[in-house]
Amino acid sequence: MASVASPSLLLRAPPHHLCVQRPGIYRDEEGRSWVTVALCISPSQRAQARCFPTASTRERSIRVHLWQIPVHPQGTLFFSQLPFSQLPLTWQLCPGKKYQGSDSRTWQIVDHDQASVWWLLRIGATEQLTLMRQLYPGE
Repeated sequence: MASVASPSLLLRAPPHHLCVQRPGIYRDEEGRSWVTVALCISPSQRAQARCFPTASTRERSIRVHLWQIPVHPQGTLFFSQLPFSQLPLTWQLCPGKKYQGSDSRTWQIVDHDQASVWWLLRIGATEQLTLMRQLYPGE
């Protein structure tokens, strides 16, 4: 049985501007939808307490994974349980592989590449943008 090859994607530059359309969904300057598919806080407070019970200054970060995929305006998402309150309403691309959030926080571009989403959406490959910022004590 022949395997189905995922089409290759011509990777563009990261979007210059991302603006929230609804929780977890952003739209870029070209009208493309970017969906939050993962939101990771590391180390988690539980893991931090278990592994470093006396270290209150352990550096923590938040990482968000966005996929550029088409979204129906009223469609429901199975990613809706993510804590979107940790994300800004808009991101603006800055020099040095960074985004400035509308909350004035800086997010580093960790990765901008091609993601294979055939198993999930049967659309082959799409752009993936991974951003990260350091969490401050109390966040």
